[in-house]
Amino acid sequence: MLEIGALWWGATIGLVVLLLAIDLVAAAARPHRVGFREAVLWSLFYIAVAVAFGVVFWMTAGAQFGTEFFAGYIVEKSLSVDNLFVFVIIMSTFAVPEEHQHKVLTFGIVLALIMRAIFIAIGATLLNYFSFMFLLFGLLLVYTAVQLFRHRDEDPDVEDNGLVKVARRILPVTDEYDGGKLFTRLNGRRMVTPLFIVLVAIGGIDLLFALDSIPAVFGVTSEAFIVFAANAFALLGLRALFFLVKGLLDRLVYLSTGLAVILAFIGVKLILHWLHVDIAPSVPEIPTPLSLGVIVGILVVVTVASLIKTRNDPSAKAHAGSLKATRSREAQADTES
Repeated sequence: MLEIGALWWGATIGLVVLLLAIDLVAAAARPHRVGFREAVLWSLFYIAVAVAFGVVFWMTAGAQFGTEFFAGYIVEKSLSVDNLFVFVIIMSTFAVPEEHQHKVLTFGIVLALIMRAIFIAIGATLLNYFSFMFLLFGLLLVYTAVQLFRHRDEDPDVEDNGLVKVARRILPVTDEYDGGKLFTRLNGRRMVTPLFIVLVAIGGIDLLFALDSIPAVFGVTSEAFIVFAANAFALLGLRALFFLVKGLLDRLVYLSTGLAVILAFIGVKLILHWLHVDIAPSVPEIPTPLSLGVIVGILVVVTVASLIKTRNDPSAKAHAGSLKATRSREAQADTES
């Protein structure tokens, strides 16, 4: 068991809050279209911060826990790319102006961190008291993997999100954006802008991804601090990564398949761990270094295969994948009519 004192927790949370504050101030002070060069520099900065943290943690806590951090970071980083797909869909669905996308993404990251911190605390407590939770988490990941693979060529329907439906039903929404405002007045009536609905959609998506990503990272480490740090540093770079790769996302045609395989692999790892601890010590476990190698290998194969596919077939387009079957807008319209 890793003993992490208040100093490590305080310093890590302080660093995360500081970086988030910088992002928020930058978004509020100068709304603008983020260019490729700026996105590259910010992406390299966040990766460098994560790597530096990992190296210091490795030297302080030891190779085992250092490996677990990097494995968790890579898992969360790969899953965050799927987040980007859905963020792109949300931005397109609601036609968010480019100068306000920075603010939306930063809000999404803050909300994701809060939700995941809550789920990490709950997950760590459950795993500490009930070892069969490893089995439940494993089965959840395998089920998620199967569903994602089945619907890998689909995109989630943002308008079908429960929170979005409720918000549209109970709140008066304007047709146009009013700068970066969430609320405005129209003919003397206080109303919410489409930007508010976008933030609701982002929040709903963050909740769904937290339910998947937290069990996944607990598959490579059972230490709550490592789970939190891996999530935090993976999410901090999400905003810059969005602007860097959003033009390339359509080319990652096999990403959903790769993520399904990764989730299934981690699910099996959790189930084997439960069998080893609760049923028979003779059941083999999958060591973290092997997990790290498998995950990196899958991501490399998926990326290379996707680029080859889109080069040979320019019409091929990637999809975010969905956990349930979705119908096209046209199909829905035909049914309603």
